[in-house]
Amino acid sequence: MRAIFALPVGDAELARSQLDAFSKQIPRLYLILSFNAIALAVTHARTAPLYLTLYVPLLLCGLCTVRAIFWRRLRVDALSAEEAVDRLRTTMYLVAVLGLTFTVWSLSLYPYGGAFAKCHVAFYMSITVISCILCLMHLRGAALLLTAIVVTPFTIFFLITGNMVLIAMVLNLILVTGGLIGIMLRNYDDFAGLVRSRRVLIDRQQQMQALSDENLRLAYSDSLTGLPNRRSFLTRLDKTILAARRDSTRFAVALLDLDGFKSVNDVYGHAAGDDLLVIVGRRLESAVSPNIFLARLGGDEFGVILTGFSSNAEVMTLGRDILALLRAPCILKDKAVAVAGSIGVAIYPEVGQTAEDLFERADYALYFGKQTQKGQVIIFSESHAETVRLNGRIEQALRRADFEAEMDLVYQPIVDSITNRIIGFEALARWHNPEIGLVSPHVFLPLAERRQLIGQITETLLRKALRAAQPWPPHFTLSFNLSTRDLINPGTMTAVREMVIESGIEPDRVEFEITETAAIEDFAEAFVGISQLRALGARITLDDFGAGFSSLGHLLRLKLDKIKIDGRFVRDIDRSDAASSIIRSVVNLCRDLDIACVVEGVETEEQRVMLEELGCRLMQGYLFSRPIPASAIAALMASDAEMGVTLAALAAR
Repeated sequence: MRAIFALPVGDAELARSQLDAFSKQIPRLYLILSFNAIALAVTHARTAPLYLTLYVPLLLCGLCTVRAIFWRRLRVDALSAEEAVDRLRTTMYLVAVLGLTFTVWSLSLYPYGGAFAKCHVAFYMSITVISCILCLMHLRGAALLLTAIVVTPFTIFFLITGNMVLIAMVLNLILVTGGLIGIMLRNYDDFAGLVRSRRVLIDRQQQMQALSDENLRLAYSDSLTGLPNRRSFLTRLDKTILAARRDSTRFAVALLDLDGFKSVNDVYGHAAGDDLLVIVGRRLESAVSPNIFLARLGGDEFGVILTGFSSNAEVMTLGRDILALLRAPCILKDKAVAVAGSIGVAIYPEVGQTAEDLFERADYALYFGKQTQKGQVIIFSESHAETVRLNGRIEQALRRADFEAEMDLVYQPIVDSITNRIIGFEALARWHNPEIGLVSPHVFLPLAERRQLIGQITETLLRKALRAAQPWPPHFTLSFNLSTRDLINPGTMTAVREMVIESGIEPDRVEFEITETAAIEDFAEAFVGISQLRALGARITLDDFGAGFSSLGHLLRLKLDKIKIDGRFVRDIDRSDAASSIIRSVVNLCRDLDIACVVEGVETEEQRVMLEELGCRLMQGYLFSRPIPASAIAALMASDAEMGVTLAALAAR
């Protein structure tokens, strides 16, 4: 009984649902009570006292009207759980008071009037209690309480009369009331069950929504740094373009790439590299504002969308501020690691009006900056656009090119300056396109790498170089350049090894030159390719030493046979003490490691003399010879029975 009459204090959802359903029925209940009371008062108007037929009914009907208006205006959704339970509790009290009042009033009219009037009292009480049960079914405690308050005195009162008609009405009322109570209890259980089922369904929907929101967040967030990811960046870029078109505004797309990140990965491990990215992400995030959207695009590349700026100078200032954030040392495994970055910028609508164009322009500006002005902010300009257009033509020509017919090699001798004799040749790529003409290798080779065409070019040129070297004396070496893409491409490396074997040339006469970029940036994969070449018997030369950021630990692991000192140091040797010191240090390092050392870019006799004083012996440059075709090498060898050429003779040629 306590459970039946208890209010849902601990079930806020059920309390609100009860009150909501009940609030729609209670005005009808008050309307029924008022109408029935007026009808009963009218039938007793001539026989009962005035206070029973006028004043009491007016008071009761007025109270019912006030309560009906209250319930019509009640906003259940604005109530808290505690307020909803309080309303239900108040309703229970009022049901008891009103039920008792109406019962006493109606029984007070029974002594007045004739037989029909007495039957009307019984009928009024019967039909009213049935109506109340139906209207109060969502608040079962109130319905049962009203039933007990009305039916109990009704039954006792009319049983005492001894009137068989009234007694029959009592029995009928008890039977009907019992049936209605049973129906009401079942309906209430169904109602409560429906509320609970709806709550379970809502909870599941909320869980599904939360899971969906989390999946959406993960889909648009970088799991390592927590920043928006590439998908989020491109989505935001599309929206920014639409807004800029609508409002005729400008915005900038910037791509940031870390300098030296792969070296950190190789030296300290990938876990340290991830920690570094997290630190960088936090630093960059500190620069985020309503006008700056930041995302990690992948690896060590980040993207920025900048809106609301007034000039390009403001963009440059922001870019420099971001780069300054990166320069502070990062602590990894109790060690301070220095990193830097380069930024490429494309501005809408000046250099592009689509997401693809803006992204490509910013990427080109970044690439150009890393090649020429590392650590700076580069805004894509008209000069860059002209280069892009030219590169586009070259790229299309590359895709259509007949490499066998259009690609060729020239050879520059490597000279022993002490004996004045040639010890080998470096093969240098040349491309003559029928439409464009002669294209510099500094232009087409990077494009070929970026467009995945370098492997085909490498295979074509190596085949020609090996064919040209077959008639050379057995002590002459062939130096051939491999790109980063070649080293990490298993198919290309397999083809390279097979061509060396099939050429019949001793593998130790073939020297494969790799750049510092190839050796350092993808060290793990490059190391596999280099190891395969060494297993074949070929020699490995590190080209352009000093132009990048070499790791001596990596150099030792590679077990190099030769190092080439970058020609920019030679150009400054006669006016820079630092250049001389660097060359001397490298020469001493090579001597200590038992590695041969070649100096590139020797153009004057003064440079040759200074290099010899620094301990250099193997040299290469215009002083000795410009690159020559394979046919000139054959003629040179045919004219020299001893297979050696003095400096003077070679320079004259």
